[in-house]
Amino acid sequence: MAEKKMWGGRFSKGTDADVERYTQSVEYDKALYEHDIAGSRAHARMLAKQGVLSREDAARIDEGLAQILKEIQDGVFVWRVEREDVHMNIEARLTELIGDAGRRLHTGRSRNDQVALDFRLLAGERNRAWRERLRVLVAVLVERAEEHKETLLPGCTHFQPAQPVSLAHHLLAYAWMFKRDVSRLEDAFKRTMISPLGAAALAGTTYPLDPAFTAAELGMNGVFDNSMDAVSDRDFALEALFCASMIMMHLSRLCEELIVWANPAFGFVALPDGYATGSSIMPQKKNPDVAELMRGKTGRVYGALVTLLTVMKGLPMAYNRDLQEDKEPFLDADRTVCASVSLMAGMLGELVFRKERMAAALRNGFLNATELADYLVGKGVAFREAHHLTGHAVALAESRGVNLEDLRLEELQGICPEIGADVFAVLEPAAAVRRRQTPGGTGPGPVEEQLAALKAWLASCTVSN
Repeated sequence: MAEKKMWGGRFSKGTDADVERYTQSVEYDKALYEHDIAGSRAHARMLAKQGVLSREDAARIDEGLAQILKEIQDGVFVWRVEREDVHMNIEARLTELIGDAGRRLHTGRSRNDQVALDFRLLAGERNRAWRERLRVLVAVLVERAEEHKETLLPGCTHFQPAQPVSLAHHLLAYAWMFKRDVSRLEDAFKRTMISPLGAAALAGTTYPLDPAFTAAELGMNGVFDNSMDAVSDRDFALEALFCASMIMMHLSRLCEELIVWANPAFGFVALPDGYATGSSIMPQKKNPDVAELMRGKTGRVYGALVTLLTVMKGLPMAYNRDLQEDKEPFLDADRTVCASVSLMAGMLGELVFRKERMAAALRNGFLNATELADYLVGKGVAFREAHHLTGHAVALAESRGVNLEDLRLEELQGICPEIGADVFAVLEPAAAVRRRQTPGGTGPGPVEEQLAALKAWLASCTVSN
């Protein structure tokens, strides 16, 4: 005989089997079990403090929930689909263990505020986990940048050679991106850790609850302001998924560069064996599969964000069953983000940067053209005229199949008489990098300042909140 639903008092017939399979969520929301149990234990303590529940019943509830937690962690707890979700599975098992006291736990509470609490606690936990992994990734980027302050490579715009930059500067660009991701997560965390418990189904409750006590017991930042908003709000999950999408977008940009750099036509990096695969037919291949999959999984996380935005866009107040669709995309995005950030840190730590190939590439594409224009400005030529004259020099060098620094002095002076023999020192890539000392630039001074700032941030940042 089918088990009678906890909410089944007004029903004369059981749920259709197909409907039961379609509407159950326990297959995935059991991931909330720790948070559900923590919330229930705090709720029981609050009920006892407020005199709604006897101290004896509260103690039995706490002991029963502790046993259930151990059963789940030991892998012996039996999850039953007919009990619909994580909440009903745990509550039913609690009643089996301690009898009527278990039935009193839900006093002053609805599954609506219960699941909102559980989800917020989960999102807060994953927020901390993402930040910690990002901190490790930033540390790896800083370490590799420290190794390559003197390594130069072409900096590009429009994916065309533009100006020489240091590899350290290039790597630190990504470090700052991921630091911003941490900052976004820190800000989102404050809004995530607001307790909805006490909102009940949508209108609050007649029991003399103390929501602030429960929130403090759970280490949360505060309590809801409006009970209808509390049970229907999923902004915190949307913010988390937006942050996740930004993280993946930044990772994907880095993946794209590593994929290009690993191509023998560039040869700027050699992929570590542990982060590459071979071909089933072409023995010479070393494929950047980790970077490619990470780039592809970015769309998966974007999809999670769009899924929840779509779920939310037409919902009336207050709780609607559509909100059951909020957890699967979040849990999938969490797995993707955690794995991707950690794998990127590991791959970057073992990546071999091929300095000689980067140095050779500096000879292609006239990356020192801006230096010649700036040199002319220093000789008193207006910038627009200097730009025009430099274009003539590039055209001449291109027609002869040489670089700007390979032109003879008299050829350069034929374009502009103000050019002297000192121009050749200016046209050296290392000189171009050394001259860029403006804040945030690629010069040695600004790069050292970036490294110092990031190291100070890494030393001070914590993920305790």
